[in-house]
Amino acid sequence: MVGVFTFPALLPGFMAEWRLSNTEAGWISGVFFAAFAAAAPVLVALTDRLDARRIYMVGAALTALSCAGFALFADGFWPAMLFRALGGAGLAGTYMPGLRVLVDRAPATARARVVPLYTACFSLGTAASYAVSAAAAEWLGWRAAFVLAAGAAVAALVIVLALRPVDPPPQAEPGRLLDFRPVFRNRAAMGYVLGYVAHMWELFAYRAWVVGFLAAAAALPGADGAGWSGGVLSPTGVASLGAVIAFACSIGGAEVATRLGRGRGGMVYMVLSGTAAFAMGPAAAVSYPLAAVAMLVYIGLIQLDSAALTTGAVEQAEDGRRGATLAVHSLLGFGAAFVGPLAVGMVLDAAAGQGAVTWTWAFAAIGAVGLLGPLAMAWGLRWSVTKP
Repeated sequence: MVGVFTFPALLPGFMAEWRLSNTEAGWISGVFFAAFAAAAPVLVALTDRLDARRIYMVGAALTALSCAGFALFADGFWPAMLFRALGGAGLAGTYMPGLRVLVDRAPATARARVVPLYTACFSLGTAASYAVSAAAAEWLGWRAAFVLAAGAAVAALVIVLALRPVDPPPQAEPGRLLDFRPVFRNRAAMGYVLGYVAHMWELFAYRAWVVGFLAAAAALPGADGAGWSGGVLSPTGVASLGAVIAFACSIGGAEVATRLGRGRGGMVYMVLSGTAAFAMGPAAAVSYPLAAVAMLVYIGLIQLDSAALTTGAVEQAEDGRRGATLAVHSLLGFGAAFVGPLAVGMVLDAAAGQGAVTWTWAFAAIGAVGLLGPLAMAWGLRWSVTKP
């Protein structure tokens, strides 16, 4: 995870050094998740047939290669696109396959807690990525940050190599590897998957642009941003602290949703986060400290539903199709994670500025899609086989 957000963490520097437009920056951030979405159907579906541990190790190796390649060869838009895409394929081989590594080794009674904990740990990895990348770049330069990320991926490979092999459970009705029609017919699971699509649009648009937004907010006239260039409320500090807050909110949100009903709780959370998006631009117009605090609150709201959505999809999956369901979950969710950052960049370029009004439009694009999530979940819950 250390290399996942290295580019977004250092975004203002890359935009200045390589003279990137907002749209180009959105492409580099988004292509990571486009590659994830393209690779996930095969890599995650394979976990129904192979030990997920083997898939994970392939993903970790791809991640190490992508970070090392970026450090050695990236000098502009196209090389950055290439190596970030390779990194996205690497994450596709580690994220959901990593979940299968845990689920296949955990007793059935523990899965309801294992899945939310694992999903929440993505946020801890995000925090580490922002913090380590910013610190390494400040002391040794941005290329060193990517070298460090490559080393972390190698360490993850070695750790998983030491786990005991486990064969996946047999499929009730074995079919072709990429035949996802049974998953799409499972409307209860698809309700959670489509809710996850809206969530991922919102979450990764935030993560791709949080540093860029706060850097722009600090530069606004009267923003009082000059004294916040370092420390916990600096742009990268907010990104890192926000990821830690997201970890806590993901676990807490899952626990509350279990008591309220996972589906109903998820819908409430999505309404709150989607509505909050519309306040981010106006907050920047008031002051930088308010914008920074608002972003911390916003990421907490976004992350409340994350674990509940993935757990719901796993619970609603048919026996023997858990990997296929997670593959569709990843394909559609990370497809949205690709388009969200790109859409924000396009809105910023279309509005031709970095002012508070421009960012208000950008966050409106984020929040509007986020608010579609509860509608999709309401549709899916009609066919739920467990308590909604």
